Amino acid sequence: MTTTVESTTLPLKPIEPEFAEQVRHTIGHRAQVEQLVDAVVKRGLRNVFFVGAGGSLIASYPAYWILMRAAEFPVFQLQSDELNTTRPSALGHGSLVVVASYTGTTKETVAAAQWAKSRGATVVAAGKAGSPLIELADLAITGENSDIAEALVSYALLQRLGGAGDFETVWRAIEALPEALQLAQEEVEEQVHDIAEALKDEPITYVLGSGPNYGWAYGLAMCYLQEMQWKHAAAFDSGEFFQGAFEVIDDDVAVIALLGEDASRPMAERAKTFLDKYTKKAHYLDTKQLSLPGVPPELRGDVSPFALRVVIGRLAKHYESVRGHDLEQRHYMFKVEY
Repeated sequence: MTTTVESTTLPLKPIEPEFAEQVRHTIGHRAQVEQLVDAVVKRGLRNVFFVGAGGSLIASYPAYWILMRAAEFPVFQLQSDELNTTRPSALGHGSLVVVASYTGTTKETVAAAQWAKSRGATVVAAGKAGSPLIELADLAITGENSDIAEALVSYALLQRLGGAGDFETVWRAIEALPEALQLAQEEVEEQVHDIAEALKDEPITYVLGSGPNYGWAYGLAMCYLQEMQWKHAAAFDSGEFFQGAFEVIDDDVAVIALLGEDASRPMAERAKTFLDKYTKKAHYLDTKQLSLPGVPPELRGDVSPFALRVVIGRLAKHYESVRGHDLEQRHYMFKVEY
């Protein structure tokens, strides 16, 4: 289905003045997270599952990668209905299940949390206060910024279990996020406006990301461009890009590539080298261009996906403005039975 968007514009929505305070609110749950993690470890932690759908699954990528890289116990990431339909036998007593839903009402995510509880798992939920998901959780983290909420769990687990790393530095990086991410949005305003203006009429846009940053490459393509702008888009892991998708690239194909500062950066740089040579419509969002004040240099890689999330959020607002297509407009979501 092709949708025609009228060539009008909408006023650009400002950066949320309460953004930093919202992040601070999320970080304020740290003591509760540490208390729950301590209890879970004492009872005998066997594994961790990150569960969600759409943007809430995407937001779990940083926390999943933090543990996948450093933890000595199994870590899984599942779409909510994949958990509901496959019902993994490893999930049960000793499992910590971290779920998120922006509204707290996503039916498949609520069902996943209910099933996890029935199996004897401990459930941490990030979502809206008073929602069904929050009401059934062993620990509720209310508000927005579920990616940061879930990262609190990952870092608390590693610290409690004696993981390698300087956790004083880790928590200093977390405490710096409200102001650092606020500034990141301001620093990219001109760049993301130019990207939205340049690509607003493209028939399809490919988005690349690697490691923990793949989540928001997928999120930009599926949530923002497809769901919220009704534009054709597709996301690829920067490494998988070379297993087929790069064959469709030529001078007239639009690509947005994400570059973080984590261990997967060489994958992103490889893609950039190719794109610089073979298309004239490549655009890059690179966290190296951001100041991120207060974030220790050795933690910039861990912080990269949080920064890319807010940068992409601003890019979406500029798409909304230059295309005249409200981000809240839907064909089917919340409107029909599905």
